[in-house]
Amino acid sequence: MATDVKSAALLLDLTKCTACRGCQAACKQWNDLPAEDTQNVGSYQNPQNLSYDTYTLIHFDEHERDDGTLAWLFLNQRCLHCTNAACVDVCPTGALAHNEMGFVSYEEEKCNGCGYCTQYCPFGIPRLGQVDTITGEAKSSKCTFCQDRTTNGLSPACAQACPTGAILYGERDELVAKGKQRVEELKAKGRSAARLYGENELGGLHQMYVLETKASVYGLPEDPKYPAGATLRNVLKPLGNVAIGAALVGSVAAFFITRRNIKMEQVE
Repeated sequence: MATDVKSAALLLDLTKCTACRGCQAACKQWNDLPAEDTQNVGSYQNPQNLSYDTYTLIHFDEHERDDGTLAWLFLNQRCLHCTNAACVDVCPTGALAHNEMGFVSYEEEKCNGCGYCTQYCPFGIPRLGQVDTITGEAKSSKCTFCQDRTTNGLSPACAQACPTGAILYGERDELVAKGKQRVEELKAKGRSAARLYGENELGGLHQMYVLETKASVYGLPEDPKYPAGATLRNVLKPLGNVAIGAALVGSVAAFFITRRNIKMEQVE
């Protein structure tokens, strides 16, 4: 169903996730991503990690609650679409950018394979992959927020496929309110550590989680920080452009000076 969303976001209520992997399959199908060779090595998630060909991955963990009961915790791991996105700031080609709807868009044809985004993401999401075995050309990849769907009034494929309503898509402010309400419901049921993850982190995430316990238990940083190295790169990038410009001006000046000297020698 088409929707008019101006400040888009996803709310993932992980307490409703059953790890059916419907979102994982829908992501593969919509983005035409190839399957990967997998093997059973004792881990519950398969494939073992995100990759150039896997944007979304269900991560499993068994957790002992405060009351002594055991529970499965499922994390839908993918790009969290930060407002203060280090990957956008360090990208030298503009392949990563902020869409007017708030998410971090990605244009693969602009990617030069530098890998900076993979180094500076606080969540370790973007992955670098070799796309040409002959030339060694590489590209990065990540969840694109189904930008070809959402910019045309459709919900992301993962939200469309989720059978339990664990993934909600809509206006960010409305989803923040729903997330807070759900957290209060969980606390009333004895889940005192429940929290809404992403309301304010890194300027506000456009993929937020309802967690029933500490973020670190899910493998998420409790208080993600904008990496200092990304700030430095962001400061040095314009200086680098100035240096390149100065070098070009110097080269042009040297060219004309050399031409003048050659002509003077010819005249003499």
